[in-house]
Amino acid sequence: MKKVTISIVYHSRGGHTERLARQLAGAMTTECSVVNLVDVSRVSACLDLLHDSDTIVFGSPTYFGNVSAEFKHFMELTGGFWYKQPWKDKLAAGFTLSSTSNGDKLNTLESIMLFACQHSMNWISLGILPRFLNNEQTEGQNRLASYIGLMEQCDNGDSIINTQHPGDLLTAELFARRIVEVTVRYKAGSSMGLQPVNS
Repeated sequence: MKKVTISIVYHSRGGHTERLARQLAGAMTTECSVVNLVDVSRVSACLDLLHDSDTIVFGSPTYFGNVSAEFKHFMELTGGFWYKQPWKDKLAAGFTLSSTSNGDKLNTLESIMLFACQHSMNWISLGILPRFLNNEQTEGQNRLASYIGLMEQCDNGDSIINTQHPGDLLTAELFARRIVEVTVRYKAGSSMGLQPVNS
């Protein structure tokens, strides 16, 4: 089977989101998949790449409870082709991070998911349960208990980017694996001649 194509579109101001985007790209690059990294600052030159992708993963830091201004600019840029729906029935997923454990990251992921839905895309949830031992939640996988997409807690520094929390690192790796697996299965189903419903 032909390799699936996954593109990661992200904005990073302090380097934390870029680090996570690159980590996801590395984990999603397999014998079944090709992964492209696209910074929103150069997305205008990469639209054909996105149109040809099977899955698009969107990433933004959470600023004041929502996506960054630069990521929102990218969202609005897609209005130029939205009415043609070139991303219809593609897969989509999202990730975000902030320096606090909550920081209203859920609202950021909901904004990204709504954006994907307006492009008629199919959303890939996190699909990773938190881990419990003796009825207490551990600091392992999905320690932030997100289900809509990937959340990570990062430090608040701009000059030095410290290492990730081990639980967040594990969650990112599991999420990357899930995205590839879902994309491969979805692509295989599409190749069987199943046609999307046209409106």
